[in-house]
Parts: sequence; structure tokens; C-alpha cells
Amino acid sequence: PYCPQVNPIERLWQELKKQLKWSLFDNLDELRNSLKLILDNLTAQTVTFLTKWEFITDALFVANI
Repeated sequence: PYCPQVNPIERLWQELKKQLKWSLFDNLDELRNSLKLILDNLTAQTVTFLTKWEFITDALFVANI
């Protein structure tokens, strides 16, 4: 089943959309270039923060999974 609340990548997508939402692009290449610039500037620390949900890992640990 689809459950974005427990899918860590969803927070990364939210961050990307937040940075792009007020931008207008004349073509797909401009969008791609903007997206690439955003991704290139993400630090490992930021990606870890956005995708690491301790409540998920804690629940998996408690469930012995």
C-alpha cells in the first residue's frame, strides 16, 4: 500500500518541490537545470536529515525487524 508518511524519500521530494514551486520554466531543460543545481547543492547532512526518520527505525527495532 502507498503510505508516504513512512517513505523517507517523500521528505526529499517535498524539499525539492518547495524550492521549485514559484519558479517558471520556458522549457523542460530549464527545469532540469534548476533541479540539477538544487541537487548538486544538497549536502550529505541535509539528505540524511530529510530522509532519516528515527521513529521508523525505532519501530522496526521494537518489532525486531
